[in-house]
Formats: sequence, C-alpha cells, structure tokens
Amino acid sequence: MKYIACRKLLYSNKGASATKEIVIKVSEPFVATENSVAFTVDGVVSGCHVEVEGLDEPGFDLYGMDSLQAINLSSNIDPFLERLSDKYNFFWMSGEPYFEE
Repeated sequence: MKYIACRKLLYSNKGASATKEIVIKVSEPFVATENSVAFTVDGVVSGCHVEVEGLDEPGFDLYGMDSLQAINLSSNIDPFLERLSDKYNFFWMSGEPYFEE
C-alpha cells in the first residue's frame, strides 16, 4: 500500500510519564468496489486507509463521495485521537501537548 501523508506523534498511557512514538499514515485513495463495502458505489466513491504504527489500535478505511473527500476525511485524525484520549495522552514530537487542555 502506498501512503501519501503521515504524522509522527508521541503518546503516553494515562497516568504514565514515559512516551513512545506513533506514526499515523494515510494511503492514497482507492475506488470502492461493491465487494469491499456495505453500501452502493458508483465507480467514483473512494476510500483511504488510515494506519497507526506503534499503538495497539487497528487501522481503518474512511470513504468519501470522491477521492478528494476521502483524503479530506482520512487526514483529519483529531476525532480518532480524541476517542483514544481516555487511554492515552498525545504530544507533538517537541513534547508539547497535542490537544490544548
């Protein structure tokens, strides 16, 4: 799979001070096929795969009406990280908090 964008961050488990690196990667868009999704496609509906390296969380696909929307939706990783913020703290590589408190 070819990735077109990535973001490196640090994370720590809640209550811990030691940080580890994670890399979140977004794949190039792909056209969704009838066999791969549970909704009607038209040859234009596209998806991107989001992969998380360094964290025990599964990767996932996000779909849009076209490739541009698929890239837009999959590159907005903040909602994904916010869902995980009950378990983890996230930081920029500089050590600054990723989310303002």
